[in-house]
Amino acid sequence: MSDHLRARKARAVGINHVALEVGDIDEALAFYGGFLDFEIARRSESAAFIYFGDQFINFSKGRRQGPDDNRHFGIAVDDKELVRRTLEEMGVELLDGRFLDFLDPWGNRVEITTYVNIQFSKADHVLRGMGLEHLRKTEQAVGELRDKGMAPS
Repeated sequence: MSDHLRARKARAVGINHVALEVGDIDEALAFYGGFLDFEIARRSESAAFIYFGDQFINFSKGRRQGPDDNRHFGIAVDDKELVRRTLEEMGVELLDGRFLDFLDPWGNRVEITTYVNIQFSKADHVLRGMGLEHLRKTEQAVGELRDKGMAPS
């Protein structure tokens, strides 16, 4: 194979969605709706699509494997401590470690992070559409983006 063909690859732009296997769609909507504000785009007996602006989670009925150990996905929120308090009120067991991790009722491991503290960035018009235009990245997050030549202007 020539170097030209080997070097040509698609560039990943981001993660559009995550698909989670759950035991029951209504229970999944109730569980995640207990601590997150989201829009239900579509739902059926076997699937539901919940949107956070321009990204979504697809709940799919039919989890058969055991609980996740290290495999997880992260949800960036505007108020991580509010999520922590709400999960505790819901009786959800938080996992040991430096992150706000827990298992949903079907064993999917979830990590909650604060949007302003991480590099991941929503476009200004998407934040505005979500009513979150007040969120501003911390200097550390901006510095990490600046180091990559991606700091917001």
